[in-house]
Order: sequence, then structure tokens, then C-alpha cells
Amino acid sequence: MQKINNRGILTVVSGFAGSGKGTLMKKLLEDYDCYALSVSATSRSPRPGEEEGVSYFYKTRDEFEKMIENDELLEHAEYVGNYYGTPKEYVFSKLDEGFDVILEIEIQGAMQIREKYPDTLLVFVLPPSASELKNRLVGRGTETPEVIEKRMTRAAAESEGIEKYDYIVINDDIDECAKQLHEIIKAAHFTPSHQADFIADIRKELKERKN
Repeated sequence: MQKINNRGILTVVSGFAGSGKGTLMKKLLEDYDCYALSVSATSRSPRPGEEEGVSYFYKTRDEFEKMIENDELLEHAEYVGNYYGTPKEYVFSKLDEGFDVILEIEIQGAMQIREKYPDTLLVFVLPPSASELKNRLVGRGTETPEVIEKRMTRAAAESEGIEKYDYIVINDDIDECAKQLHEIIKAAHFTPSHQADFIADIRKELKERKN
């Protein structure tokens, strides 16, 4: 009997600042035990309360540049003088263990990963409306009106790349949104590209019977 491929699905989740990506990821991990949230590497120093291997993998700038040189990252970028990136080793080990690995990154990084790994599932998280997005940013109470306006302007620019994603989920009700995201990822396990070995086995068996 042919064996279904149970290797995990690599999923990139992107969305505007204020769309609730972080809350959605937390809910998904709370409700289902089949997911692993990718841990990024960074060259910046740990902040109070952050933990090695939980918040980030902390590297010196030289260590990070060696990781780039040795092609040890799925994607990377430099932001405000520090490197950020996704280590391959952690992601691939979790996928091999059967976990569906979630990467919460922005569009540029998502496109880097899709180019290298075409089977990656891309999901974009949207708020129910632009006005609700602004309400959420204001409701944080942590940013000035000027910063909020910059985030809204950036969201407008990012919205031009949504069609490059496979699915959207609308984060209106967090429970429903987490359920929808879970169902999308589960369905992705049965796309032909993720079951290539199973298909090849069936095809081979059919040809042998014909002979």
C-alpha cells in the first residue's frame, strides 16, 4: 500500500502591522499541536525578557554573515543596522518531524522563500476593513499618530502584493480565523506537489498492471 507523505508543510504568513498576525499565530499554536513557529536569527542583542531559541537565535554580526555565506538561511534582510533571517536547520528539522512550520515574515522575505521553495504555502492576513486596521493600531496605545500614519501608508503599498499569495484569511473573529488557517494548511498536504512520491508510486503500479 502506498504511503501518504506526512512531512510538514512550510507556510509563510504575512499581513499588515495591526492585522493581528501575532495573535493569530498564538491562537493557532494553542488550539492545535501540529504546528511549530519558526524562530528567526538576528544579529541584534537580546532585549529584557527575550530568550535564546525562543524569541530569536542570537548571533554576532560575523556569525550571521557566515550563515549567509554558507547558505544556511531560507531568507534574510538587514533592518536598522541589524540582520534578521530564518535558519534552514531549525525549519527543516521540524518539517521532517511532521510539524507544519509557520514563518511570520513580510512580503519581501515571503517572495525569497517562494523563489527557492516553490511548494511553500503563502497566506496573507487581512483586517475586515482599513478603518478597523487603523482602530487596532490606535488601540495599541504605543505609537504616535505620525507612526500610525506611516504604518497605514506602508499597508497601502503592501496591499499591491497580495495577489502573489495563495490564500487570504480575514481576521475578524480570531477563533474562526485560526480555524480557517488550520483548514487551509491541512488541505495543502494533499496538493499533487506535496504528494509527488505517492503519485509516482500509483503511476508505476498502474503501468506494471498494464504490462
